[in-house]
Amino acid sequence: MNDEFYIKRTLRLASKAKGLTSPNPMVGAVIVKNGEIIAEDFHRKPGAPHAEPLALEKAGKKVRGAVLYVNLEPCCHTDKRTPPCTKAIINSGIKRVVIGMLDPNPKVAGKGAMELQNAGIEVRSGILEDESKILNEFYVKHVTTGKPFVILKTAMTLDGKIATPEGQSKWITCEKARKIVLRLRSRVDAIMTAIGTVKSDDPQLTARVKIGKNPLRIVIDPHLEIPLNAKILKMPPQTIIVTNTRNLKSIYLEKSGINMLYYKEKLNLKWLMEQLGKMEISSVLIEGGSSLNSHALEDGVIDKIMFFIAPIIIGGRESFPAVGGKTYKRLEEAYRIKDLKIKRIGDDLLIEGYIR
Repeated sequence: MNDEFYIKRTLRLASKAKGLTSPNPMVGAVIVKNGEIIAEDFHRKPGAPHAEPLALEKAGKKVRGAVLYVNLEPCCHTDKRTPPCTKAIINSGIKRVVIGMLDPNPKVAGKGAMELQNAGIEVRSGILEDESKILNEFYVKHVTTGKPFVILKTAMTLDGKIATPEGQSKWITCEKARKIVLRLRSRVDAIMTAIGTVKSDDPQLTARVKIGKNPLRIVIDPHLEIPLNAKILKMPPQTIIVTNTRNLKSIYLEKSGINMLYYKEKLNLKWLMEQLGKMEISSVLIEGGSSLNSHALEDGVIDKIMFFIAPIIIGGRESFPAVGGKTYKRLEEAYRIKDLKIKRIGDDLLIEGYIR
């Protein structure tokens, strides 16, 4: 049982809280003594105890001389609702700490590891660092840039269409693929769509899963066309409407508890992501149509793509493509995807990767 084995275990523990800790990271802790795990735990939600003190409390007096494994550097600052984890670790008698990745938060950023070392504790970091960063990619993006991590999700046919000319799109993908999307919704802070999708489908944009949360809904609606009886206005959680229209309807919506976010002239999605980041929204899932997909790519806000491809062909010049817009990229300028993964989901394929 080496360091990599136990860090993998911390990652599995941490992932139990997917979608529940934002804007905090997901953290798991494992305490090992004489080759045996004597305690382990994970961070569950903001304001709740962190993984390290939870595991230390479980270990009790046995902890002295043990090794602590944690996928993220222990915190050392007081600008939060819980005490610094480094103090608890130092006072416990832990002799060695193994860390998956250093915390990119400027308030920590190596200071936690240094504090432990200065107290005479042996520290090793960078174990399964890539895996640790992927697990907390939402947190890493938000804490380093102030903006949310953005996923572009679309479901399309083999010939790249997301709807027929009449707007028919239910259901292109299989039930298994749709269940994966519902789980994904439960793990992000917000879902973003455009007014066209709301008017045509009247979606709830909820996760509908037993464990997890329903994300905030964000609707791009320049001319404030949203019907007052739309489902996303009548049921929780919160809905944010992004518009440049101020009128009696917007006043009514504000008084009804709808969060209105106004912009001037043309919407810049980079500006919007900055505003969402200030609201502690650390992740956004875009579920829109051709126009919104194109807009998001052109404005450079996409971090990751998830394309579900069904083995069907509908054809038609007037059918809606996955990415529309009036402009296109020359081949040498095309958006390129790295770290590509392809999975079989029922009869469909899921292609996912990161924008270079």
